[in-house]
Amino acid sequence: MNPTKSAAAAAAKPARSEPGVWVTIGRDLRRNKLLYLMVLPVIAYYVIFDYGPMYGLQIAFKDYSPGTGIWGSPWAGLEHFKQFFDSYYFWRIIRNTLLINVYELIFGFPAPIILALLLNELRRQAFKRIVQTITYLPHFISIVVVVGMLVDFLARDGVVNQLLSTFGLASKSYLSEPDWFRLIYVSSGIWQQVGWGSIIYLAALSTIDPTLYEAARVDGAGRWKQMVHITIPGIMPTVIILLILKMGSMMSVGSEKILLMYNPLTYDTADVISTFVYRKGILEASYSYTTAVGLFNAVIAFSLLIVSNSISKRVSETKLW
Repeated sequence: MNPTKSAAAAAAKPARSEPGVWVTIGRDLRRNKLLYLMVLPVIAYYVIFDYGPMYGLQIAFKDYSPGTGIWGSPWAGLEHFKQFFDSYYFWRIIRNTLLINVYELIFGFPAPIILALLLNELRRQAFKRIVQTITYLPHFISIVVVVGMLVDFLARDGVVNQLLSTFGLASKSYLSEPDWFRLIYVSSGIWQQVGWGSIIYLAALSTIDPTLYEAARVDGAGRWKQMVHITIPGIMPTVIILLILKMGSMMSVGSEKILLMYNPLTYDTADVISTFVYRKGILEASYSYTTAVGLFNAVIAFSLLIVSNSISKRVSETKLW
């Protein structure tokens, strides 16, 4: 066969075009339809409860009335934002929200890391499993039950005051003392979540190459130096990612627990953005005003997430995107 004719015939054939994007997507959907079917409820959840309500953010710029609806309510511009910035409550709830989150960041964030490092050093597996079980259990206790325990333990005739009375100290109602609220809130949160939070760090520790420890022992490194030079650097990417996510939630505090714990006597240190929005929006029906407060809170939280991720990209190779 003439090679020249074969080359000419091959050149005359039209080149096979790559399949389009929609064709590729259709093939992938047909090939993995069961997997997509499994993830469909998760997507529906976020669309309905997270992205769908974003339509209502325009209430923040209107004088919303349930009778006229969103479209029928007149525009108010930035009036509700100005009202919030000029109010007496602005600096109080911003201060309380930030302080509680800073305390949780300083004391609560390292607690699961320290527990995971300590558990990793245990050699008796039976004792390790017992400690893990004991520290995991509080996570499964309802917040209502936890707050009920706090109310009983910290009451004037509770266990704590009875113990302190043996040392000659006067009893007090701790949950009615503004100065004690943040300490009680943060410490009880650490007790409830420290074991559960250590799971992800224990998973990260299991991915570290054991040969690194063997080489370190050959070089004469003790357990402390192994932890400092191998264990901690090995889980550092996980720590950084969780720290970035924590920074993104610095302006949010769980309202359920605070609503159960606080009272008018502790508003000065306990009132945060989420509880303020609940009181003004649900109890006082100030829908536009509280939507503006919530939108302001979301913008600040998103900005903190962007800034922390940018700093992480500059100082390390770990980042969210």
